[in-house]
Amino acid sequence: MRDIPMPDLPVTAVLPDMGEALGGTNRLVLSAPPGAGKTTLVPLFLLRQRWCEGRIILLEPRRLAARAAAARMASLLGEDVGRTVGYRMRLDNRISGATRIEVVTEGVFARMILDDPELSGISAILFDEFHERSLDADFGLALALDTQSALREDLRIVVMSATLDVDRIGQLMDQAQVVRSEGRAFPIDLRYRDRGPQERIEDSVSRAVLDVLDTEKGSVLAFLPGQAEIRRTAERLASALPDDVILAPLYGALSQRDQDLAIKPTPAGKRKVVLATSIAETSITIEGVRVVIDSGLQRLPVYEPSTGITRLETVRVSRASADQRAGRAGRTEPGIAIRLWHSGQTASLPAFTPPEILATDLAGFALDLAHWGVRDPADLNFLDQPPPAALAEARQLLRMMGALDDQDSLTPFGRRIRDLALPPRLAAMVIKGAEQGQALDAARLAILMTEQGLGGSDIDLDARLRQFAYEKGERAEAARGLARRIADSAGAAIARNAPFTAGQLLLHAYPDRVALQRGARGRYVMANGRGAEVAETERLATARYLVIADLTGRAAQGRILAAAEVTRQDIERELDHAIQQGQESFFEPQSGQVRARSVIRLGSLVLEESPLPRPTGAAAAQGLADGVRHLGLGSLPFSKEAEQLRERIGFLHRKLGEPWPSMDDESLIAGLDDWFVPFQNGRTSLASIESGSLIEGLRTLIPLELRHDLARLAPTHFDAPTGQRHPIRYDGEEPVLTIRVQELFGLKTHPSVAGGKLPLLLELTSPAHRPIQTTRDLPGFWAGSWKDVRADMRGRYPKHPWPEDPANAAPTHRAKPRGT
Repeated sequence: MRDIPMPDLPVTAVLPDMGEALGGTNRLVLSAPPGAGKTTLVPLFLLRQRWCEGRIILLEPRRLAARAAAARMASLLGEDVGRTVGYRMRLDNRISGATRIEVVTEGVFARMILDDPELSGISAILFDEFHERSLDADFGLALALDTQSALREDLRIVVMSATLDVDRIGQLMDQAQVVRSEGRAFPIDLRYRDRGPQERIEDSVSRAVLDVLDTEKGSVLAFLPGQAEIRRTAERLASALPDDVILAPLYGALSQRDQDLAIKPTPAGKRKVVLATSIAETSITIEGVRVVIDSGLQRLPVYEPSTGITRLETVRVSRASADQRAGRAGRTEPGIAIRLWHSGQTASLPAFTPPEILATDLAGFALDLAHWGVRDPADLNFLDQPPPAALAEARQLLRMMGALDDQDSLTPFGRRIRDLALPPRLAAMVIKGAEQGQALDAARLAILMTEQGLGGSDIDLDARLRQFAYEKGERAEAARGLARRIADSAGAAIARNAPFTAGQLLLHAYPDRVALQRGARGRYVMANGRGAEVAETERLATARYLVIADLTGRAAQGRILAAAEVTRQDIERELDHAIQQGQESFFEPQSGQVRARSVIRLGSLVLEESPLPRPTGAAAAQGLADGVRHLGLGSLPFSKEAEQLRERIGFLHRKLGEPWPSMDDESLIAGLDDWFVPFQNGRTSLASIESGSLIEGLRTLIPLELRHDLARLAPTHFDAPTGQRHPIRYDGEEPVLTIRVQELFGLKTHPSVAGGKLPLLLELTSPAHRPIQTTRDLPGFWAGSWKDVRADMRGRYPKHPWPEDPANAAPTHRAKPRGT
């Protein structure tokens, strides 16, 4: 490769250090601030090194960044993209036989290394902007390190970022050498502008944009959390911007042409306002920008393993992301970064954005682990290990789909799913569709679900499929081409001429999200038990059954983003293996009774039911337990004796620990099958439950060898010197005895429980049962503050004894006899 003059950027100063280090080691960490030039200069520099005989792979987190990085490097070489420097991504690639530097998206690299573990012909892997911590980047690095250790000691691995936890990543890479590049290309004036608590983010950003256009030169880049906020901000600015200002949105669902419009230089005499999501944080230079306005918010996906649903959540940015955003202002000249929060709030921001591996669907990850031959992810070098619960849920889904066997190894069907380069659910849908002669339709539907913006924004996926089939534009053409390749890979059968619907295909991807309308128009319950709703004005709101492909929102009621209508016949035909028919008992909250029915169900959905005679025996008892789980322990008729027993046992658990059982609500509800169900035989309603059965059940939770110790360690009553019995309370952190002080006269030791280990908290009262003192040391009370209590009480209760020496006086619960 010929030598070319390189721009003088901050990273230029450390390039010789990198070259020297990689001449003697195969792992390196580069920490360089935004604007330092690492994305473009490092690959070009390493390509000239003597050890670099093959290709260099540069990983970028986003397609926009990959295209921009390739274009910038190619321009420095005076070439077109696709010669020495090219790129490869899901819907587009510009690679030739002459390509030596390939800029690839992180997901593409993960498939490259899984399909070719030796990484034949590759000399170096550069992980750019690693701080973003996508699952594909984490997985790709773990696989690259594994390949390097086992097969390719000559492979160089470089991790680069502007805001990187250098110590952690260096440790992960076996104390890899760290090279630091200091200083930005241009200085940045950091300013703060607090946003009012009630002010909408689009109003705050719009106001800041208009203000800065009046006082500063150059273009403006404003960061907003998502597409909706960008659209609303654009509406506010559209009529207020000066004539020389171009308004340009920038987010992932835009076409390549519109994205390029946002980042290319403006015509002479013009400047622009770019409204962007986090897509503009890293790796790209937006020409002419010298002012950044940061809303301080970002939208992150949060996965719920129990429902298989990923929802988007708006959260505050991390300090690392805020630094990245500010760095956009100093790329081409001195800049200004305006943060829309109080300066004191910066310290409270999280240090880094949470890694995706901790909050995402791990089904594809689990499938790739099995393909790599790894059962335990701890066998690979991950900066953060995947959550065991989420990984277990993912593997359970894959086993249900037939993609993994009982040992979590790939099945033949699992290999077919993985070969399609789609999320497992959608890959299974395409394969099933291919078997029915609908491979192309299924593949197009899968592309719609993975590529935002194609086919329009209609919630109804049948409508989006129809629009996608005729949609114009380079991106739509590329997507249809990808769908054809996926359909061919699925082993397409002869196309079926019979009509089909998107819902029929989606049944194979989302059987757990089949939804049945319940009550009001537009309200549904899914087979996974979660609720969902769609606006009453939507056509789909009248459908009896839906398959929901995408939704957002918390807890029981999600908002449907994409779905398709299906019929009962579709469900029974396509999901016959998952439909269950039988008799079941259930608890009816309205009446508090257990009922029985004959039922046909899909998961939590009852497709059809008919009443049966009321159940008896164990079925009825189990139905009552379901009722308690639904209503809580407060629905049970605990008597005063039963409550005291529960408190005594719970107290011993808190103070002495196991094997004394816990008595809190959560533990008792979890153990209903052990202590409740066996003692409710013959009862069919909450009203018929007797407190004695609850006492009997609670006693069985105490290990047999400890039952005789309960009365000794936690007695129900205290026997006063007067012969009176007083109840002891165990509902707090210490046992409490409330007693009139005269009944303790003559007692020289403090009362205790738990074999003398725990003193009672004495609440001493007057003859009128009003509190006068609390103590944990009765002898100390007699010798100390009793004198003051006696002086006060004698005047108030003259008919009662108040001896000077209560420790040696006779106890009593009566007043003094007349005449004494």
